[in-house]
Amino acid sequence: MSGEPNLLGDYVRARRELVTPEQAGIPAWGVRRVPGLRREEVAMLAGISADYYLRLEQGRDRNPSVQVLESLARVLRLDDDATAYLLRLGAGKPRRRRRRKETVPPGVAKLVATLPLPAYVEGRYFDVLAANALATALSPRLAAGANRLRDVFLDPAEQALYADWENAAAGMVAGFRESVGTDTDDPRFIELVGELSLASPRFSRLWARHDVEACEGAPKHIDHPQVGGLRLNRERLGIGGTAGQTLVVYHPDPGTDNADKLALLASAMRTPAAPQGTTGTSGFLSGRGADQ
Repeated sequence: MSGEPNLLGDYVRARRELVTPEQAGIPAWGVRRVPGLRREEVAMLAGISADYYLRLEQGRDRNPSVQVLESLARVLRLDDDATAYLLRLGAGKPRRRRRRKETVPPGVAKLVATLPLPAYVEGRYFDVLAANALATALSPRLAAGANRLRDVFLDPAEQALYADWENAAAGMVAGFRESVGTDTDDPRFIELVGELSLASPRFSRLWARHDVEACEGAPKHIDHPQVGGLRLNRERLGIGGTAGQTLVVYHPDPGTDNADKLALLASAMRTPAAPQGTTGTSGFLSGRGADQ
């Protein structure tokens, strides 16, 4: 068992290091060599023995009861998404490798191509599997074959589009962990996390926190180089019959400047390029933009 990933132990250890004694309602006595709570403090607050909690962290016991896991979630101050993730880690279900290439259902591909709004299909590992022209007009990186995590952490042009890149990056990593769940033996996952951990210190730090957050719809602020600031609603819709694919659609509030700007972008996208050396809208879409 020593060669298996210790997902449950790694997770509870990372989360206890983020909870202070003050937050847990206990005195911070003595010299503390590690951040956050001590193991024995977590065990005491959760109503389990210190030895049993140690076995959980070390991976020597991987099948705790739901009651124990819920007690740990309370002590570690986990929200609903993080608690659900903890319960999945403790379920003891066998992991399986996902070797099949992700393929967008033909009907969904047709829908994406004909939607009058920016839209793309995102895979389980945040690969862009399909995108329409208006999505690519928001960002050249919203195109089939790209990966949202890789672009956000390794492409300076993509990073510049975020007014608050730090929080956007943290949210993306937390959503990625929730999406992957316990399938960490998948070659695609290993390749992507390994690459980003070596190339991006920021990703490595965020990944070590073990934050979990469900990817949901939310307003997004985009600093587009041609039309300026855009505030669009982002919707994420699960695609039935697939292993975690999501249809992502951006739409503005009707009657706003944001709607006008998106319409302008769509119009310029359809305008033929002017001959070289003339003025007009040629080059209008040569810049970069867009939010995950």
